Amino acid sequence: MLHELRIYHCLPTRLPALLKRFENVTLKFWDKYGIRQLGFWTVQVGENSNDLIYMLEWDSLAEREKRWGAFSADPEWIAARAESERDGPIVASISNQILMPTAFSRTASATLYPSRLCWNVPILNPKLSASRQSIRISSC
Repeated sequence: MLHELRIYHCLPTRLPALLKRFENVTLKFWDKYGIRQLGFWTVQVGENSNDLIYMLEWDSLAEREKRWGAFSADPEWIAARAESERDGPIVASISNQILMPTAFSRTASATLYPSRLCWNVPILNPKLSASRQSIRISSC
């Protein structure tokens, strides 16, 4: 499993337009092409409050190439993106990284349901020995 971290650096005052495009347009195209998002974030405290940060999940680089390539080339997406920029460009630059977890990463295991994402996360208590760390919480 691979994760892609993408950061859209918006032009000043244009972040609301990008958020609107993702919410109303982009995510519908992603559903069409099976692109799986893990979450979206904006910067509350940090270097640049004009950034949109999100993560995608891929089974492989080949899957990413196939799905992202088809999405990017979709004539309806290209037209919708152009329409969203009718009042001027939105994004100054985009940075992305393909991430692989290290052998020592602590990651939550997720079970995907049609309408929600449920996490099965271990609850760690530093006062208990490793053999007693069996408490888990599931939340949907």
